[in-house]
Amino acid sequence: MVRNLNDMLADLPPERQAGVEARYQELKQEVEGLRELRQIAGKAQLEIAEALNIKQPSVSKIEKQADMYLSTLRSYVEAVGGKLELVVKLPRRPALHLQHLGEASATPSSSVAKPRGRRRAAAS
Repeated sequence: MVRNLNDMLADLPPERQAGVEARYQELKQEVEGLRELRQIAGKAQLEIAEALNIKQPSVSKIEKQADMYLSTLRSYVEAVGGKLELVVKLPRRPALHLQHLGEASATPSSSVAKPRGRRRAAAS
């Protein structure tokens, strides 16, 4: 006898059903990539291209990239109508939200030392 998923879930104890539902809701919030994000937002590649002032093939290229600048990712997310938030999770620490990373207008903090180039050895 073939049983469908709903029948199998109905046979689970209520606390197990709640756990399955909670995990389902978590997974629903995850996306595989930028293409899926754009589709969820109901946008076409051409719309994104116009918002970014680039050509449609460039949008396709961005969607296929595995590595990109944060500024590119931020611009893309904003073009689909979203907001990019960066969260750092460290062991035994609450989540940290990074601000202004990937924004063209962000200025470095004066309290952070800038990396310096290698010093030349003094000639003797």
